[in-house]
Amino acid sequence: MPDKPLQLAVILGSVREGRFGPTVAHWFADRARRHGDLNVDLIDLADHPLPLVLPGFGSTPPAQAARTLASLTPRLAAADAFVVVTPEYNHSFPAPLKNLIDWHNHQWHAKPVAFVSYGGVSGGLRAVEHLRPVFAELHAVTIRDTVSFHNAHGHFGVDGTPVHAEECDNAATILLDRLSWWARALREARHIDPYAA
Repeated sequence: MPDKPLQLAVILGSVREGRFGPTVAHWFADRARRHGDLNVDLIDLADHPLPLVLPGFGSTPPAQAARTLASLTPRLAAADAFVVVTPEYNHSFPAPLKNLIDWHNHQWHAKPVAFVSYGGVSGGLRAVEHLRPVFAELHAVTIRDTVSFHNAHGHFGVDGTPVHAEECDNAATILLDRLSWWARALREARHIDPYAA
């Protein structure tokens, strides 16, 4: 098991028209693929719309939600780790991201979650701090180190690469190193003793 590559789901949490998120998410996913021990699955929530109203416990999701979940849920379940790419909306994170989280449960259990954020002067960090207790409630482990882009539009060139490439690459390396450590440790622990929330 130690030599088996880790499955990383990179989740793009913004679905707004004209969003900047794809620039950040594609850069980070490409950087993660070069880490050497990760199979990267980029999940764009704009491609996976879910209703905002959750079904009651034991009830059947509506047909459209069932189709979305059939394609999306196995990808989350297969992941050994997650990176959430999020902007900051009104001092917090986007509703579609919370919706994705709430439509799932055990897929997050005993897995590490890291954050790449972007925004104005705060760089999306307030969204990250709001996400940490949400994932703690779902028995996930959040990684201390983040990658954050303050005034994000000014940090990327027209080709989608960071202006300060070395600095951004170093921050991504630290995040990915920590995330890989936790992903391997938790994967082994789940294998030895399946996690029961």
